Amino acid sequence: MAMMKMRSMRRPVQPPRTFGRPVAQNGHESHRGFALLIAIIFMSVMLAIGLSLGMLAFKQEQLTSTALQTQDAFYAADAGLECALYADQKQDMFNYDTYMKTHIPPAVSCEGLVTSFSSSVSGADLIFTGRMPIAHATECADITVYKPSSSDAQTYIYSQGYNVPCSTVTNATAGSDSFASQGLEAYY
Repeated sequence: MAMMKMRSMRRPVQPPRTFGRPVAQNGHESHRGFALLIAIIFMSVMLAIGLSLGMLAFKQEQLTSTALQTQDAFYAADAGLECALYADQKQDMFNYDTYMKTHIPPAVSCEGLVTSFSSSVSGADLIFTGRMPIAHATECADITVYKPSSSDAQTYIYSQGYNVPCSTVTNATAGSDSFASQGLEAYY
């Protein structure tokens, strides 16, 4: 008998069916793109959080700046009101009878700066108005004093304070200049 060579009955190796998924050389599915996808998602989330925190910090800075400007305007209004009260109660600068005799509006000195007031008559009442520099002229206050003809009626003083010098308030144009203002009033 002759010896026959035996053939192997093995089938040829076919690549596994992957249905479109990449297969590594060892026959297992490949996950090479998965790490990149996770990294991109993670970086997107971190970027969104960073942008949110940045916007929050920016808004907080704006709010703080506005609060400080408003506080300066309030202090200017308070200083203007106190100065007008002192001028009226201690120096008798807004005296009705004195003005009716002389028709000279008062000049009030506060912090070493003199403010001239203008005057007008409304019915039987006097109205004095003036723009007063405050805090060494870094802030400003508009003062209005209503003096009644009757000594039993109440005097009314209104002070509108600004956080900028008087020249900025005087030369302000609509929409171009921005500044804070606060108002205070007193009756007595």
